[in-house]
Amino acid sequence: MSERNNSYGRVQGGAAAVAHPNNPPPFEEWTPDLIRQQVEALKGMPGAMLPILHAVQDRFGYIPEAAVPIIAESLRQTRAEVHGIISFYHHFRTHPTGTHVVHVCRAEACQAMGGRQLEAHIKARLGIDYHQTSRDNEFTVEPVYCLGNCACAPSIRVGDAIHGRMTADKFDRLADQLTTTTLELK
Repeated sequence: MSERNNSYGRVQGGAAAVAHPNNPPPFEEWTPDLIRQQVEALKGMPGAMLPILHAVQDRFGYIPEAAVPIIAESLRQTRAEVHGIISFYHHFRTHPTGTHVVHVCRAEACQAMGGRQLEAHIKARLGIDYHQTSRDNEFTVEPVYCLGNCACAPSIRVGDAIHGRMTADKFDRLADQLTTTTLELK
């Protein structure tokens, strides 16, 4: 197994991949045993719920519904309490995402600089709305309420890379770069 770094520390799993902020390594397929391992590794921390949820999502790309009872039992919480935390924080996902998650800034500075038009273009180009994944599983679009890049508005984030002064044309070029294509060798 390979290791990958993220904002919450090192995470086991995934396949070897070229490190690039726009191209994260693929997520590992989850199993109940892998969820239990993740929970066991962190359950002794004070306030362990959030670190566990982050670690599960970082490792598997989302928090599977079947992880909720495992986490609840291990932390002696109810399923409703775990679900409540997952649903309260917009960062947590309960379904797989596309290869690339596009976070579109919706803060005032980005809106004042054409963010709404950019948002409409991104949704139209990918054929999806917020919280949806494109048919080819390449892109998921999520709103974010500030990327801290106001001087270069409008901005988006793909993976760990923030792209400022984004336009429809720049987005189209970026989407073309990120789209996986299958090559048939003869």
